[in-house]
Amino acid sequence: MRIQQLRDLLEYVANCRLDMAQLYGRLNNQADSARVKMMLEYFESHQKHVAEKLRDYMDEAPVRVLDTWYKDFVFEDFTKRCQDTMLPANMNEDDVLNLHLDLENRLIGLLEKTVNSTTAEDARTALEGLIRVEKIQQQRLVHSTIRMDDI
Repeated sequence: MRIQQLRDLLEYVANCRLDMAQLYGRLNNQADSARVKMMLEYFESHQKHVAEKLRDYMDEAPVRVLDTWYKDFVFEDFTKRCQDTMLPANMNEDDVLNLHLDLENRLIGLLEKTVNSTTAEDARTALEGLIRVEKIQQQRLVHSTIRMDDI
């Protein structure tokens, strides 16, 4: 995926979140364990919510920030990665959590890579804030998942 403006990046990340939601829905249909199914439903719902919030942010963000340009910024085909990802029907909670963290860390890494090549201070500040929120949400999601083990 070639990214030229910050708005392209944010739209791409929102679409990646929806790709993750589809992946979790597909895995949910294949999973044997009721606990794993519950976890996948939670992850699917969470990804849809994150994509929606990211789009809300884009609607409210200053145009000058969204119009920040990048030169030939390329990222992996995340949609293909999600479509090609398979887990066995007997997957467990750790398998699902590890998959989720891998995918989420790839997206956070993309945002961090973008911050490092951003010279516009307002765009840099916006991205740093987004990364901070992403990491906090990731921690909360992991904690929620761990609490599911207590149920």
